[in-house]
Amino acid sequence: MTKLSPEEFQAGQILLIDKPLTWSSFQAVNKVKYALIKNLGLPKKFKIGHAGTLDPLASGLLIICTGKFTKRISELQGQIKEYTGTITVGGTTPSYDLETEINQTFPTEHITNELIHETTKQFIGEIDQFPPIFSALKKDGKRLYEHARAGEEVEIASRKVEISEFEITRIQLPEIDFRVVCSKGTYIRSLAFDFGKALNSGAHLTALRRTKIGEFSVENAIEPLAFEKIYNPNFKEAE
Repeated sequence: MTKLSPEEFQAGQILLIDKPLTWSSFQAVNKVKYALIKNLGLPKKFKIGHAGTLDPLASGLLIICTGKFTKRISELQGQIKEYTGTITVGGTTPSYDLETEINQTFPTEHITNELIHETTKQFIGEIDQFPPIFSALKKDGKRLYEHARAGEEVEIASRKVEISEFEITRIQLPEIDFRVVCSKGTYIRSLAFDFGKALNSGAHLTALRRTKIGEFSVENAIEPLAFEKIYNPNFKEAE
C-alpha cells in the first residue's frame, strides 16, 4: 500500500481494510483514524467512516472512506456483496450464529449432498427474509438485540432481499461451506437459519467472511495493524 499525505486523506480516499475476527467495525475504523491523527497530524474531527458493518464474529472486507469521500458511503453500502462461510446443521441458536448457545437440536441423518444442492435453488432470486432478533435494527426506539437480551418478544417484519448466487463449496457434515452473492440488507445468519429449516433440520452460522463489495475485493485489503505500521515508524506488534 502506497503511503499517502494528509492532504490526500482530506481530499478523500477509499481504504480497503481486512477486518480481523472478533474486532467490531467501529474498532477497525478507530484504529485507522487514530493512526492517521497521531502520525500525520490530521485534526481530531477528521471525517472518516465505514460503508457497511461487519459483525465481530465475521472477518473480511470493510470499506473505510476518508475526507470528502465520506459522501460516497451510502452509495458504496448499496453495492452487491459476496461472502464465504460455514453453516453447521443439526442445531439452532437464538442469534443464528455463535454469539449464543445452541437452544434446539435437530436430526441430520436424512441430509444428503443432493438435498443440500437442491435446497440452495429455493434461495436464488428475490426472497423474503426476517432479520435476526440479535441485530442492530431498531424497533420502538431500541436495538433488536436489546429487546432480545431483555427477554422481550417483538414482532419483526420481513424484508425483500436478492440472492444472485448461492454455491456450496464443501460438505463435511455437520459443516457446509458456501459462497453467496447478495443485495444490500441480506443477513447471512438468517440465510443459514432458513437453510436449516428448508433441509427439515436446523442450522446456524459458524464462520463468515466478506470477500467483495461491488468491484472491491478483500484480496486488495490490508489489516488494521498493517495499516498502522505503514504510518507509525515506531510501531511494535503486541506480544
